[in-house]
Amino acid sequence: MKAIVMILSVLFVFTINADAQQKTVDEAVNTLLRQLENPTQAGLEALTLPELSYGHSSGKIENQKEFIEALVSGKSDFITIKTKDVEIKIVGKTATVRHILEADIKDGGVANTVKLKVLLVWVKGKGGWKLLARQAVKLV
Repeated sequence: MKAIVMILSVLFVFTINADAQQKTVDEAVNTLLRQLENPTQAGLEALTLPELSYGHSSGKIENQKEFIEALVSGKSDFITIKTKDVEIKIVGKTATVRHILEADIKDGGVANTVKLKVLLVWVKGKGGWKLLARQAVKLV
């Protein structure tokens, strides 16, 4: 009986820790989405790694500097963003997040609406979860 109680206690602690980890990843994703709508240099730098590989649905890939510059300058402008079907998986200090993103945007000043399937790769470090990679594909 003591062995069963100990096993259940360990499983309970593991479940609580996993839920807490998922919550912190979800918070990082939501912070990123808010930064996409209202970008700041400091905010985006705090959320991303210098090695960032940011893939757009068009096939264009930006590094951290290019990604931040496009948003802060307004060249790439997210007006509104909605996500759904969020799926978070954590393996060690790496998290993958998949979701569907629907957004009203202005790309180069041209208004558009996009519906994308997005994959985000996050890495946990001293400063919390940081975005390492993003890839999007268009949904029809």
